[in-house]
Formats: sequence, structure tokens, C-alpha cells
Amino acid sequence: MNAITSTDLTFPLFKRGKVRDVYDLGDSLLFVATDRISAFDFVLEPGIPGKGILLTQLSNFWFRQFESTIHNHLIETDFEKFPERLFPYRDLLYGRSILVRKTEVIPVECVARGYLVGSGWKDYQKTGAVCGISLPGGLRLADRLPESIFTPATKADEGHDENISFEKMEQLVGVETAGRLKELTLTLYRQASEYALNRGIILADTKLEFGVSGGEIILIDEIFTSDSSRYWPKESYQPGVSPPSYDKQFVRDFLESTPWDKSSPPPPLPPEVIARTLDKYREAYRAITGENPPA
Repeated sequence: MNAITSTDLTFPLFKRGKVRDVYDLGDSLLFVATDRISAFDFVLEPGIPGKGILLTQLSNFWFRQFESTIHNHLIETDFEKFPERLFPYRDLLYGRSILVRKTEVIPVECVARGYLVGSGWKDYQKTGAVCGISLPGGLRLADRLPESIFTPATKADEGHDENISFEKMEQLVGVETAGRLKELTLTLYRQASEYALNRGIILADTKLEFGVSGGEIILIDEIFTSDSSRYWPKESYQPGVSPPSYDKQFVRDFLESTPWDKSSPPPPLPPEVIARTLDKYREAYRAITGENPPA
């Protein structure tokens, strides 16, 4: 299978993100998850073959899990039920595309953290807090937090999202909306964490996005994928060390092992890094859904 890293459909391009190409179909949007992979704010070459399909199907799985908790932007996930004008693109779109509602996107990344890792760990080492939220002293890398915390960030199409205080979020979206998003994010994170733990997986943290449709806050974009979440195998979890993860850590480790300066074009990914990264995405899909990964 060859990696699909770009698309060029005969529909208006609504947006091209780090991974997804979004097309405007008039009454809906077509989301296409490519096989692009990014690290350190760069899109890397070549892509990871089949990654877009895995992310799409895993996200669809989670959307279905939470249908009774919160509505989402999905209109159709079955390509066979797409409008006929999309059928000529079957080979490209099958498995990696969805039709979604147009929404008013709420311009905040809603992040839930249950464990002390990543940028949160670095923040804690410097300040004893994560995004301004004070934590007990003496916590170790990858320790479970006394309770999950909500750390919003501004959305960035390019470059890093910027962490903001909850008070700043209230200023951006309003007090009532900010409170509702915090509640929803922590509730969804708790439910997903419990589900994943029963499957032998620790969901360390995640980020969610929301929009407004018909005056109602709904889930949008992707949820609980290996791109938007940090998953660890429960059996090898040990506080004090950075746990192995079901994501693109092999890519980050490879880049860190090179003399790349993180400001010039990155080096190409070697075949073994691509293969091991794809294996991790497939392992996560199998562990969470209980099904074999899509081909």
C-alpha cells in the first residue's frame, strides 16, 4: 500500500490541516484523513501507509461509543451511502473519509490530562503546576494525577497550540460555554479512560474539539485517536519512566537521534521507522476496538 499524502478533488477545498483535507460539498463537509504524519510542527515525508484509514475508523468507533452522551458532527461514515458524485474517488476515499455537518467551530482545544507527562511534566518540573494548576510535590514522570485536570489551549493550524488559563478561555468563549466544555471534556475523558483500561490500555491524556450546530454544542474533528491522545499499554506502565506509547513516538525518537535542527526541512523517515509506527497504530486499534485493523 502506498501512502496517500495529498488529495486534489474537484470540489472547493475548505481547509488543509496537518493530516486532514476538508472539502466543501455545499450542504456538508467531506473530511479526508491522509497518511501524512507530523512531528515538531513539521509534516514529514514519506507518509505512513494506511494511517488515515486507521485514524478515521478509530475515531468513528469512539463517536459511536458516546452517541448517548453528546451529539457529534457525523452525517455518514459508510462510503457506499455517500453522494454519487464522490464514487469516482472510491479508491482514494474508501475508509478514510466521512461526511460531516458544518458547524461554528469553538476556537479552543479542550485538553484533559490524567497523568503527568509531556509538556505537563516539563511545566511541573519548573513550576510545580501544570498550565497554572498547582499539583502536590514529589510527583514522578508518568504519575497518575490525584484527579484529572482540564488545560485548554488555543487552536493553531500551523505550529504549536498555546496553553491558556481557564480564565482566558472564559474570556474567549464566555463563562457558560467554558464551564460546559470543561465538564464535557472531563466526563468524556473519564468514560474513555475507563473503557480503555478495561482493554488493557491507559489513556494518559487527550484533546477534544467542539462546535456549535443549531445552538447545541457537539463533538467535531476526531476523538481519542493515536494522533490526538496518548495511549500506554497497562501491563508495562511504571511511574518514573516514560512509558512506551501507541503513537508516533518512534518518529520523534528517530528525529531526536539525527542532527536535524528542527527549523530546516526534516530528514526523510526510514522504512523501519514507518513500519514500527504503523504497527503501533494498528496495535492501538486492535486493543481498543477488539477488532482487526482495517486493511
